[in-house]
Amino acid sequence: MSEAGSVAAGAGLFKPPAPERVEIMGPAGRLEALIEVPADFDGRRVAVVCHPHPLFGGTMRNKVVHMTARAFQESGLATLRFNFRGVERSEGTFDEGCGETEDAMAACDYAQRLWPQATLSLAGFSFGAYVAYQVAARRVIDRLVMMAPPVQRFDFAATPPPSVPWTVIQGDQDELVDHRQVLSWAQALKPAPIVRLILGAEHFFHGRLQELKDAIRADQSV
Repeated sequence: MSEAGSVAAGAGLFKPPAPERVEIMGPAGRLEALIEVPADFDGRRVAVVCHPHPLFGGTMRNKVVHMTARAFQESGLATLRFNFRGVERSEGTFDEGCGETEDAMAACDYAQRLWPQATLSLAGFSFGAYVAYQVAARRVIDRLVMMAPPVQRFDFAATPPPSVPWTVIQGDQDELVDHRQVLSWAQALKPAPIVRLILGAEHFFHGRLQELKDAIRADQSV
């Protein structure tokens, strides 16, 4: 999907904001990022979105990350998506999730410096969901959204669940993340997340991005 236009379901014509390229000083060097501010942004809410695994082609331009940011923008939030260390123009090298968590915290701090009165929502896809989950335990956030969290590959159990509203979105035909393990993990947590299972969707939500966007917006207070 290009950075150009989209139609918001049930919301009439939505004019996508023009992306602004910025650099964030992270702990391993500069991080490449995109800020997108919708026309109706009131300075009250901002979302940071984390991309999938850097060693398997994950970038901030991934279509799931792009659609996640769009869902927040259509709900009136400014968004910041960024490349982890070592991805495209971001400096540094892959650090097994530890350094990437620090990168995400730097991105959150940057967003909150831009909009000091705004509450912070946090989202992540696949590896980015793991990173976002780590950050949620270290920063004050208003909401967490996780798509296809790889619970069988990373140690989610070492981190307590957030106390704020949070949502897990998962396809039941995911070829990389076993949806049964995700459901079992989520249901055992207190507080448990809202779980939205998209029937027939695989890992990258091919052909199901509108449903993904609707699932993100369904729990968004507008």
